[in-house]
Amino acid sequence: MMKNISKILLVIIVIVVVGCVSCSKNNDMSNNGNEQGIINGGNDPNFKIIENSDEGMSIFNRKVVVFGIDIYGVSGIEDTKLLHAANVMAQYLDNDEDGVVDNQLVLDKMLENKAFLFMWKSESDLNLIAPPLGRLGQDLGNDETVPSFVSGGKTGRFDASLEEVWHIITHAGYSKAYPNVFGENAGTSLTNAMDKARGGNFTSIPINYPSEAWYTYDDTTCTYDCQATEYFYWAMSSILGAQSNRLDEIKQEWKLNTKEKVKITDETIYNLLTDSQYNFPSILPDGTYKR
Repeated sequence: MMKNISKILLVIIVIVVVGCVSCSKNNDMSNNGNEQGIINGGNDPNFKIIENSDEGMSIFNRKVVVFGIDIYGVSGIEDTKLLHAANVMAQYLDNDEDGVVDNQLVLDKMLENKAFLFMWKSESDLNLIAPPLGRLGQDLGNDETVPSFVSGGKTGRFDASLEEVWHIITHAGYSKAYPNVFGENAGTSLTNAMDKARGGNFTSIPINYPSEAWYTYDDTTCTYDCQATEYFYWAMSSILGAQSNRLDEIKQEWKLNTKEKVKITDETIYNLLTDSQYNFPSILPDGTYKR
């Protein structure tokens, strides 16, 4: 979740980060070659795993590049999951899969801020990351990446790539491209909608949210801007259908788990996230970009 990168990157590497399918065509690919120092390019038709030698990123032995955005992996990461994250990134940015990103301004801001996603195998990997200043990053765990979630009917263990990839796109992209609308600070269109959803403007997590609130995130380490990023995710993922079978799992944080519930109860955020001028995705990624 977004809180992980906020706690770790802000303290350890001093970069500013907020803070919270079908992959069958890759299943025959060996995931052990990287452990022997061999980089397996994979058999994805659109993306290739390459050796990483980027400055300050020596912990990662390989990466995949999606529209100029780096997705790094430590040696223990499964190649199928690294490629799955790449496909999810591509589908979010090019949702109609025509080979052209849907919102060039958002991508430009991500590139300007040297946005990246990094995948870890164990939490101890996070303590070794020391990228150069000026990069905005987001973490994603190997074991929390579940390529079969969407293709399997959106049941079972959730695919965290749907969340973490979206976090870096909104934090490094949309919030920078449209600061008055999707900025994570107080007073933007996004955070005004969030304050309504929470039942008030809370700079810190309240002991109890108002009974009428439908967004009740309770992690006390998640600051106001982190709360905004999580709200952005909950609303968008619900509109796209990712949360349709998960109400019991998520209701302590978010009660509007379907598109219809968002449309009826949170009209402000629904109108923002379906406004055609921003070219938001309308189809939930399943990890099969242009396949």
